[in-house]
Amino acid sequence: MATQQDTGTQGSDQRYRVMLVDDSAVIRGLLTRSLETDPAIRVLCSAGNGLMALRALERNDVEVVVLDIEMPEMDGLTALPQLMKRDPALKVIMASTLTRKNAEVSMRALDLGASDYLAKPGSGSELNSASEFKRQLTEKVKALGAARRRQVGGAEARPVAARPGPTAAAAKPAPSAAPITLRPSASSAVLPELIAIGSSTGGPQALLRVLTDLKGGVGQPILITQHMPATFTTILAEHITRASGIKCAEGVDGEPIVGGRIYLAPGDFHMVVEAAKPRNVIRLNQNPPENFCRPAVDPMLRSIARAYGGRVLTLILTGMGHDGRAGAAELVRVGGTVVAQDEATSVVWGMPGAVATAGLCSAVLPVGEIGAYLRRFAARTAA
Repeated sequence: MATQQDTGTQGSDQRYRVMLVDDSAVIRGLLTRSLETDPAIRVLCSAGNGLMALRALERNDVEVVVLDIEMPEMDGLTALPQLMKRDPALKVIMASTLTRKNAEVSMRALDLGASDYLAKPGSGSELNSASEFKRQLTEKVKALGAARRRQVGGAEARPVAARPGPTAAAAKPAPSAAPITLRPSASSAVLPELIAIGSSTGGPQALLRVLTDLKGGVGQPILITQHMPATFTTILAEHITRASGIKCAEGVDGEPIVGGRIYLAPGDFHMVVEAAKPRNVIRLNQNPPENFCRPAVDPMLRSIARAYGGRVLTLILTGMGHDGRAGAAELVRVGGTVVAQDEATSVVWGMPGAVATAGLCSAVLPVGEIGAYLRRFAARTAA
């Protein structure tokens, strides 16, 4: 039976304020206990369906909503635009079991204003032991809560009472005011042979914008690693193909890399490049996650640096953490060029901020200017 719980708002409490929306009271309880082990998070209220969530939002100063898709009375996709209308700065994470239908709905939710998505285990018993899901959810809540506060000018999260444990040190969001020093782009005589893109939170929307703006303006192959589970990457590839007019598909092990194609790392596999004749080829592996991610951007970029040297244009889009920074540094070392999305248009300025503040970028641009920049850079005539 759907229920609703409000715990009230305390003005002096600087923890990130969360609402959980799920028709299972067991799931809500498990998520509450999991999230509140982190001293920077407070579950302020919970609701059993979208209608109750709308009512709870009127009474509670919520910053992040974890929203299920399939619920009685009002489902998550129906509730989402109404939640966003009441609070346009609200950060919403879609959480649902991993099916093709739910992955499709989650992609639609991103178009309607959701900030991120997470595939949750299929039952309460599975969720109780799903440590990676809990870790990801906690990190997403904190990253999106911090992004909201920067957006609306709020204070960063501070735990009400410090608790012992490894999460206490991670409660403070990274500062976003580090200086940026741009480096010269690669020589005009070095035409890139490949474009590499890394992205995470907010990435699907950014990818669709950038690749739509390309509209066939480049002939180089494009390799993308987006932090995303299996099934989601299949659907993202379909969306990219429709939006950009460029054929996009998940990479296949041993597949030759050819121009005019977009290769997307499939969920749960690192996608790397192996140098070969007459064409370099895609390789997939299930080596351990890097930066807690598989697929991860760093192994893709490292392999590209070995196979292509500096003849690469790399783009780092919105996302949590710093995945891509080490690989981008390797590409810059061999002569490649790196571009990052700016903070103002990023959902989370983690990954692009990491490469920008490390002095690896030749340009840091709003998402709406990146497609034109890539076209100019990749289509220029060699001297």
